[in-house]
Amino acid sequence: MTGLGWFAAIIVGGLAGWIAEKIMKSDMGLIMNIILGIIGAIVANFLLMTIVGATLGGWIGQLVVGVIGACLLIWVTRLVRGRS
Repeated sequence: MTGLGWFAAIIVGGLAGWIAEKIMKSDMGLIMNIILGIIGAIVANFLLMTIVGATLGGWIGQLVVGVIGACLLIWVTRLVRGRS
């Protein structure tokens, strides 16, 4: 999460994970929301840099990227587990 401090990254990651949890209708808990949001933002930023060559900046951009990334992680987890 470029440009954000650790505390801000945890808050934005938690919010992104919570939003993704609501969108994907999963029930994972607060800690998992934070983890999914942060990892989701890292994965989505990597994909954006690889495909587009740029990423979104600021906390709102990181929130959007984190939500998209967390939704992707939830989707992949469901594919692996065989759960819809």
